[in-house]
Amino acid sequence: MTFANYLTRFLREQGVKHIFGVPSGDWMSYMEAMESGDPEFVLVANEASGGFMATVYGWLTGAPGVCYGTTGPGATNLSTGVGCALLDRSPVIALTTEPPEHMVGRTTQMVIDHQTLFKPVTKHTFRMRLEQVEKQLGDAVTIAKTEVQGPVHIGLPEGMGDKRVTAAFPPVIVPKPIAAADDASLALMEKVFSKATKPLLAIGLTAVRLGLGETIVKVAERHDIPVVLTPMAKGLIDEDHRSYAGVLFHALSDIVAHTNLQADLVVGVGYDPVEFNYESWMPQVPLVHIDTTACDIDKKVYRKVYDVVGHPAVALERLLALEPIASKWDMEALRVRREHMFSRFVPKAGVFGPLSVLQILREILPDDGIMTCDVGAHTHLIGQAWRTRHPFGQLMTNGWSSMGFGIPAALGAKLARPETPVVCITGDGGYMMMAGEMATAKRIGKNIVFIVLSDTKLELIRLKQKKRGRITEGTTLSSVQPQVTDYMFGVPILPADSADTFRAALTEAFASEGPVIVQAIIDSSEYEDLILRKHK
Repeated sequence: MTFANYLTRFLREQGVKHIFGVPSGDWMSYMEAMESGDPEFVLVANEASGGFMATVYGWLTGAPGVCYGTTGPGATNLSTGVGCALLDRSPVIALTTEPPEHMVGRTTQMVIDHQTLFKPVTKHTFRMRLEQVEKQLGDAVTIAKTEVQGPVHIGLPEGMGDKRVTAAFPPVIVPKPIAAADDASLALMEKVFSKATKPLLAIGLTAVRLGLGETIVKVAERHDIPVVLTPMAKGLIDEDHRSYAGVLFHALSDIVAHTNLQADLVVGVGYDPVEFNYESWMPQVPLVHIDTTACDIDKKVYRKVYDVVGHPAVALERLLALEPIASKWDMEALRVRREHMFSRFVPKAGVFGPLSVLQILREILPDDGIMTCDVGAHTHLIGQAWRTRHPFGQLMTNGWSSMGFGIPAALGAKLARPETPVVCITGDGGYMMMAGEMATAKRIGKNIVFIVLSDTKLELIRLKQKKRGRITEGTTLSSVQPQVTDYMFGVPILPADSADTFRAALTEAFASEGPVIVQAIIDSSEYEDLILRKHK
């Protein structure tokens, strides 16, 4: 068979159902190999979107997300989305077209060195060789799916798709199980934890990936201790649970810090500093770091750091087996802080701002739904205020933090879980970056609701400028509120400028068969008192 047929069959056998990208002339062989629609090629408006969609697809399915970009500008666009897979930890295979062997190193139209381009944004990058296809493809998926998960780039030499291949197919790739930490580390962890009177559990995105939520809650309940989360770990513990203390870094972070600063021990479980470094929020106390990789922290400042490197589930079971500690946490005071924090997220009467949007959306979106968001002021608010009913119920990029993520993330989520309600919240800045993907949404044809928070500003940066006492400049997207049109690339637009009109528009949008944009014209002044506070 041809290599193009070999590659598509290999990906299909690894569980890949979609490949995201923009085709090129050399990609035609691969398109022909996908004529059956298995896997399906999903045309996007910008290759970066393909990388974002592949990232989300990898999170939600466990199969590799696959994306493609052509030579040069296609690859550079793609690299933005691939970087998301690296820092937000998703198994992705990024494919690009490279020059044929006899033109490598030559000056040629569109050609740059893709191996050098992708090296800093992937776990591994290599150029496909016909005599090594079985090994290289097997290695690529193994590397992508092995902890810490991330992207692998494969350069496909021009013309390779039509070459004949006789290689066998690798089996379905299942990474080796994560080993437990060594007994000495586990025993030391038990000793340090048992002596603490105010330990704090700090939970990160590795815990989501490994499905540790139930055990984490049991540990918190057994020892009656608080839990803080990084934004991407939302959904692992209910916001009304007595141990819930809040989300680090995001809105009203100073209230969450009242709990952090009382701790005499921090226990990081699946904590990935790619979201928020330990030293950015931790008090000067010992740290037990339970994760698949060693702790990344300034050990000149934090001298008592205990690494427990292995599968966190094993360490959690050891903590669960201990006698309850002599906890000195005031859990009633924690409850009061938690309730006070959430009371601050109640919208004020007569104001239609982001708080109203979140409150009404939470009432309408089913508990099993998925909400994606972009990057901006709304992200900080969502990170704390949005009640997330299950892991991966709220999807954001907090490692890579690229504007433009929200819209393609929603597309990827809907393709990964077509029966699940999906909604995206984006600012008008993020929307402008990826408005072309409305054409993609129309082609996909599934019901996805895109909420555009329209305030005509890059609000997060404007607020940062204001807090520095500087003149605000370079953040105004439009001097007037843009006139709402009826459609964008065939996707209907429903305007809303009040709680009542927003509720009606949202209800209509979710009842539609295809994608719908809800343009929420908001008063963004609510952000000022809620985000960019101390300990953020």
